[in-house]
Amino acid sequence: MGTDHIRRWESGALAHAVTDPFGQGPLPWLRGSENYFDDTGRIVPWYVDPAVALDEPGIPRPRRGSGSSSPRTADDVHQQIKGFVSTGAVAPGEALDFHIAVNPPQQFGVDIYRIGHYAGDGAAKITTSPRLSGIAQPAPLTADRTVSCHHWWLSWRLHIPNYWSTGAYVAVLTTADGYRSHVPFTVRDDHPADLLLVLPEVTWQAYNLFPEDGRTGASLYHAWDEQGRLLGEEDAAVTISFDRPYAGAGLPLHVGHAYDFIRWAERYGYDLAYADTRDLHAGRVDPTRYRGLVFPGHDEYWTVPMRRAAERARDGGTSLVFLSANTMYWQVELSPSASGVPDRLLTCRKRQGPGRSALWREQGAPEQQLLGIQYLGHVPEPHPLIVRNAGHWLWEATGAGEGDELPGLVAGEADRYFPRTALPEHTHRKLLAHSPYEDGAGALRHQETSIYRAPSGALVFASGTFAWSPALDRPGHTDPRVQRATANLLDRICKRD
Repeated sequence: MGTDHIRRWESGALAHAVTDPFGQGPLPWLRGSENYFDDTGRIVPWYVDPAVALDEPGIPRPRRGSGSSSPRTADDVHQQIKGFVSTGAVAPGEALDFHIAVNPPQQFGVDIYRIGHYAGDGAAKITTSPRLSGIAQPAPLTADRTVSCHHWWLSWRLHIPNYWSTGAYVAVLTTADGYRSHVPFTVRDDHPADLLLVLPEVTWQAYNLFPEDGRTGASLYHAWDEQGRLLGEEDAAVTISFDRPYAGAGLPLHVGHAYDFIRWAERYGYDLAYADTRDLHAGRVDPTRYRGLVFPGHDEYWTVPMRRAAERARDGGTSLVFLSANTMYWQVELSPSASGVPDRLLTCRKRQGPGRSALWREQGAPEQQLLGIQYLGHVPEPHPLIVRNAGHWLWEATGAGEGDELPGLVAGEADRYFPRTALPEHTHRKLLAHSPYEDGAGALRHQETSIYRAPSGALVFASGTFAWSPALDRPGHTDPRVQRATANLLDRICKRD
């Protein structure tokens, strides 16, 4: 079996990680780069250790328990250990339910980390579970490409102490024989703060192809046919469930974008509260309690309540900061699970079947009317961001001059201003970058970075590129000019200037 067989794995996280150099951020337990090609140039599953035996020709398979002290990443084929939580965000004093499958059944432990700067470590261990008895859970249920594990038994209940800090957390699951997987979650509370960080878990789930096994998994982008061939968007799922693990290592695609911002912001002492996009959707957070809302990573999928909450925040004087691109592109719906738990199913028809398109801009509500710019397309190779309006206060003390190039800062995907699309109501507006690049067809395009002040006084900033958050605190990608410009923006929002 040659390369064509192996390419069936070029899905979800693999396909996007290959094309997006800013796909996965460094974490204390994931310091090394992922390997996407073996030494013959063949593609291998992104979660497989390249130093493995081949159980069948051309298909790498992780070795089972050798007693090695180095953990190995669980995969979706053998599902050595995989898990998910009952809710994405939880408040101190509440409980979080973990549903975990272990194959073969054996003991396992859970280490809980909080993401932050922590003297450069990137996270700190908060607590460790007792040794737990792992069980083999039932196979995932599938219906019309919707994959759900809502029937998995409860494995562990974590009570969140009142003294835990709000923040982004990762549960690291490790079996007795050394396989490892991850489960992200958020601890939120309702205390007022300067900035509310909104983690894009709705978009994270849209890209989730669990189980990435060549047979069963489906996301809003991909699914497999009966021959194990990877299908595209037109054959992907329409509805996906939050009641399942994330594919591969258990960390969402693009999760590193959010973690990059968190490490940088906590290093410099910004007053942050945390929530996720379903909190914004359900009204569990009040934007008026904050000077600004920060959307730190790829945040492509928005419900109507999410957009209305952001618009009300802006119109009430709360600033909005969008540090990625391709934001608010698809309109989606959240609905209860079969057992009635709210917001556990995510539906987006895209262009499938009859009815109107799910694109915001094709429903008469272009994203530019909130962001000031909107999505243009993919950026095949990183290009420099070209500074524009260098006299603006955002570029103050950065050392950036008019026309200066910030290498590699236009990457992944890009936004720009569309002249024929209406702008939001504003008192001042500037485009702070104008960056030419070639798209995949060789056509000349350009990226733009935008800021405007709404009549309420709120600032709305949109970076227009995937590479902004990685430039804050990603080893090998940091740029001091972007760091200073982001500080200028947040300091003004937080009234520090």
